[in-house]
Amino acid sequence: MSFKVKVLPSGHEFSVAQGQSVLDAAMEAGIVLPYSCRTGACSTCKGKVLEGEFEAGSSPAQILSPEELAAGYTLFCQARPGSDMVIEAHEIRMASDIQIRKMPARVMGLEDLAHDVKLIRLQLPPSEPFRFYAGQYIEFILKDGSRRSYSMACPPNEKNLVELHLRHMPGGVFTDHVFGAGQTQMKLREILRVEGPLGSFFLRDDSDKPIVFLASGTGFAPIKAIVEQMIAQGISRPAVLYWGGRRPRDLYMHELAQQWAQTLPWFSYVPVVSEPLPDDAWTGRTGFVHHAVMEDLPDLSGHQVYACGAPIMVESARRDFAQHCGLPDEEFFADAFTSQADVN
Repeated sequence: MSFKVKVLPSGHEFSVAQGQSVLDAAMEAGIVLPYSCRTGACSTCKGKVLEGEFEAGSSPAQILSPEELAAGYTLFCQARPGSDMVIEAHEIRMASDIQIRKMPARVMGLEDLAHDVKLIRLQLPPSEPFRFYAGQYIEFILKDGSRRSYSMACPPNEKNLVELHLRHMPGGVFTDHVFGAGQTQMKLREILRVEGPLGSFFLRDDSDKPIVFLASGTGFAPIKAIVEQMIAQGISRPAVLYWGGRRPRDLYMHELAQQWAQTLPWFSYVPVVSEPLPDDAWTGRTGFVHHAVMEDLPDLSGHQVYACGAPIMVESARRDFAQHCGLPDEEFFADAFTSQADVN
């Protein structure tokens, strides 16, 4: 049994198999709705159900406000139809040559960026160009079928090389392998299996609004990719990066961000540390990184925000920027990391 879902305002329709989520079925049909984690941990795939019955799962009640739930909003990565449906969602235009596919990847480089952050360079098959938008992510498919998602920290390139920034989560099935020792440690030229590109976190090129980049921890990775793509394409929209970490060492490419701020007339950088220790001798901004944005830019009504990092930071920023700074909901683009849960 399958059900028909109609998307407004586009009028596009697609079929959903029984037990399948609305988001997965839309992607199979080539209809790209906004999404990030695909696990119900963020609200990127939030949309409104106008008609029809569905099983929402437990995530919307934890993520969305009572007012949003009462108005018919849900998370399409969790919603499973029980009848034909009519939904309201903004579709994302993607280039026709960007195709999601599974492929092998060879480890070509391992580099320590911080005490708990490692850079991995992957070589994807050179026989066919790997096309993606700067800011998207790939998923590692582990031997047991489980998956781990990581944003690509570089823009597309002709050599099909991909850069990732991984933070070690002790006890994590995948990151323990990356950071392990001896026979358990990831090796150069090791072959892994990946799927991508995934996600709707990339720069929208149909706007000239000033940009606020907001990152926590390794949420810097996809923003690095976007900034490098802007540099390569000569895009000079005003942009400011707010990058937050618990301690200064968590801002593992601080010097690169400073270099951008010094050499790019359209770019500025505000590092924020939430829990500096006396030994850090930190003299910069402190507190929650999204609060720093609100202090500096109390009116965000004319901006676009691109936020990436821990789900609690992303969702707090989404809520507070809309409620207190006038940011239109459709101008907040996010990628919420869920790879912290790297334990089976």
